[in-house]
Amino acid sequence: MNHLSINYPTVSVEPESWFLEGKNITKSEKRIKDLGNVFANEAARQLINPDLLVYNVQAHLPVKEGTPGGLYFGTTIIQPGKVGNEYFMTRGHFHANADRAEYYWGVQGEGMLILMDEYRTTWAEKMFPGSLHYIGAKIAHRVANTGETPLIFGACWPSDAGHNYEEIELQGFSARLLEIEGKPFLK
Repeated sequence: MNHLSINYPTVSVEPESWFLEGKNITKSEKRIKDLGNVFANEAARQLINPDLLVYNVQAHLPVKEGTPGGLYFGTTIIQPGKVGNEYFMTRGHFHANADRAEYYWGVQGEGMLILMDEYRTTWAEKMFPGSLHYIGAKIAHRVANTGETPLIFGACWPSDAGHNYEEIELQGFSARLLEIEGKPFLK
């Protein structure tokens, strides 16, 4: 940066799609074939086209992972759909540095933020355009799309939080968000 200079930002968010454009952007996609043992009904998952897109994530990572005081920003788009009677959802994770918190906010569509504390108490918060969700320390989190259109949400988290997917892969959440008589219920 030059003293007294006026510059354009190196990253932008496309207002309609929430796609990120610019430097230091990572992108990932999760398809049905990538989500083995995430859903309760594994047999139903295996009957779905393995290349069907479930969700995609974009993140702006302006500093090296693990940098104290840094922040990351991301957007996730979850497609509508179900495996059996369980909504399409993200894999879910704790933070590797468990005392780190995170923010999520709803941009488009409707869904549920599913939360579980270290004692395996599970609850959910409704997500919708404008909803704001503070995810405290030591709380696992995943998001499910309960609507008929793509669910888009934003996230901001510390660059030294890390991700612990393994605990959820091994233990799962203590409850699942299922569609029962046309409505979402935790069971």
